[in-house]
Amino acid sequence: MGERLCTRLWTSVWSTMTPVTAEPGPTSPVPSARTPRADLIVPVLAFCGVVVAVMQTLVVPLLPHVPALTGSSPGAAGWLVTVTLLTGAVFTPVLGRVGDMYGKRRVLLASLGVLTAGSVLCAVSSQIGVLIAGRALQGAALAVIPLGISIIRDELPPERVLPSIALMSSTLGIGAAIGLPVAALVVENFDWHTMFWASAALGVLDIALVLRIVPESPLRSRGRFDLPGTLGLGAVLVGLLLAITQGAGWGWTSPRTLGLLGGSLLLGLLWGRYELRTASPMVDLRVSARPAVLLTNLAAMLIGFAFYANSLVTAQMVQEPKETGYGLGASIVVGGLCLLPGGLAMVALSPLSARISAKYGPRTTLAVAASVMVVGYLVRFFTSHSLWLIVAGATVVASGTALAYSALPALVMRAVPVSETGAANGLNTLMRSVGQACCSAVVTAVLAHVTFTVAGRTAPTLHAYLLIFLIAAGMAAAALVATLFLPAGRTARPGPAAAGTVGVTTPAAPAQESA
Repeated sequence: MGERLCTRLWTSVWSTMTPVTAEPGPTSPVPSARTPRADLIVPVLAFCGVVVAVMQTLVVPLLPHVPALTGSSPGAAGWLVTVTLLTGAVFTPVLGRVGDMYGKRRVLLASLGVLTAGSVLCAVSSQIGVLIAGRALQGAALAVIPLGISIIRDELPPERVLPSIALMSSTLGIGAAIGLPVAALVVENFDWHTMFWASAALGVLDIALVLRIVPESPLRSRGRFDLPGTLGLGAVLVGLLLAITQGAGWGWTSPRTLGLLGGSLLLGLLWGRYELRTASPMVDLRVSARPAVLLTNLAAMLIGFAFYANSLVTAQMVQEPKETGYGLGASIVVGGLCLLPGGLAMVALSPLSARISAKYGPRTTLAVAASVMVVGYLVRFFTSHSLWLIVAGATVVASGTALAYSALPALVMRAVPVSETGAANGLNTLMRSVGQACCSAVVTAVLAHVTFTVAGRTAPTLHAYLLIFLIAAGMAAAALVATLFLPAGRTARPGPAAAGTVGVTTPAAPAQESA
């Protein structure tokens, strides 16, 4: 009964999304007829993506209270965010590659299991070490989103691929926008462990839905798992992201920060040399170096920076006391709710972004997205004096993010062999995470150093926030430039890995994108 009701609700929503001729996935495994269960694949995967994205921002409203609740230092409390970023960055491309080799649904289920275990760990303890370990497990589940995108390409008929990818990719922003106000409500009204118990329950529900609804993709990439390449990539990412996220506290010229940056650079060069020589690399650098892939990943990093600035500063800005001259003295719940219209806009714009990509190509969609984000930050720069204008500016930025996040995976998947979509989408998601890490470091540095004293406390000046808006607008503008240099039309070539793929047929080429 419940399944039939979900099917009817989803069909009514899906009917408003005019089918579009899009980047087709492999034709061999696509079912010949739509069934009620097949109609639920996309909403189930999207729900999983939202749950995972919510986990990324779940503790943000809790952070100021963590030292008192756990007896820890503010620095240790900050690791509840940092460790999630680190494990997400390391495991997302790795699990994408494992999914290509051993089954995307299988790896997706394992990721959801790890998410659930991490949530339970956080729910049963108030020890900061245990909480950090639980958050590390939650971060590893970020791979669910690129895995879901790859399953969509493998399983759905061509006309449904782009709208579904648009929705799935946007869940990262949707979940972040929903997670902040929900977590704020929990922190203000319930025991803080409640939100971790709720996330554990959602994880169990996700697993049950995937087991019942989502089929396993028959596509496999042959070859041996590249353990040395995996360990090398993990070491490079951990060193790089530790330096970026902790540099403000350690000092950007401290031996620890410079040592991590230098060591990561040296190890990265050695890792790249090894990957180019191995027969079955963790990351196919030859494919990643193609202009279509390289520029798309660069744009993803820049868009990730621009998106995250909106999430980081909006709630904090409206919560600043009125004595600052710009703050509104809003509660933590109101601060979180300022991002909710942006989350709703991302849901509404998913079908529109798919139509733009189908008619004009995903490169055009990404260019429009970056332009909208630039406009959004300019709106924020000139109108940061009233609540509704702040919300309006944040919503414009979120709208651009929705368009961008739907176009990025479409650009990636048309530029790589079909056997590498999981790893390629994982790498693209990783680049967004790197952009977010850089944004976090920049925002922290600006807000900590451009300050003044008011009402007996130190607070960021209005110019600090305006500077962040200009930096974010610059990053979005740089993403626009990178997008304009993307090759037009389909650029994927079979490549060596595709030749070793099991169960693959070559999809028909889509219409060429105008230059």
